[in-house]
Amino acid sequence: MSRRRRAGKRQIDPDPIYQSLTLAKFINKLMISGKKAVARAIVYSALEQFAQKVKTDNPLEAFEQALENSKPSLEVKTRRIGGANYQVPVEIPGDRRTAMAMQWIIMNSRGKPGRAMAEALASELVDCYNNQGATIKKKDDTHRMAEANKAFAHYKW
Repeated sequence: MSRRRRAGKRQIDPDPIYQSLTLAKFINKLMISGKKAVARAIVYSALEQFAQKVKTDNPLEAFEQALENSKPSLEVKTRRIGGANYQVPVEIPGDRRTAMAMQWIIMNSRGKPGRAMAEALASELVDCYNNQGATIKKKDDTHRMAEANKAFAHYKW
């Protein structure tokens, strides 16, 4: 096996129903122990329920809007300077913003007790679509932390 780094990022195939790369990445993040068929079934079921709840005929556009609403734009990174640790606010690159939003949505969906995963995922997507819920609170907390540490922005590297 070569020890050289691969040139560029690995490309994934779009999902079979909507032909969306974003949805394919979401399915991959939801997947546990390589069970992609189970993850696809959960996501497609959740998208149908989500589309019914927000009364839209295009669930993919509504999903992308919910994802966009939950993407953070700033985060804090710890920087050690002169023996002190500072929380320095930095802008987040686009790929990382999407990945963080997906992780938060999945984490908050899994945290809802007593529900099927498809139901929990659908309700979390509805909350994100309406700019409320645990994922949006997490995004706001991240932004609030960055805003509170704005004084240390000059330590950005």
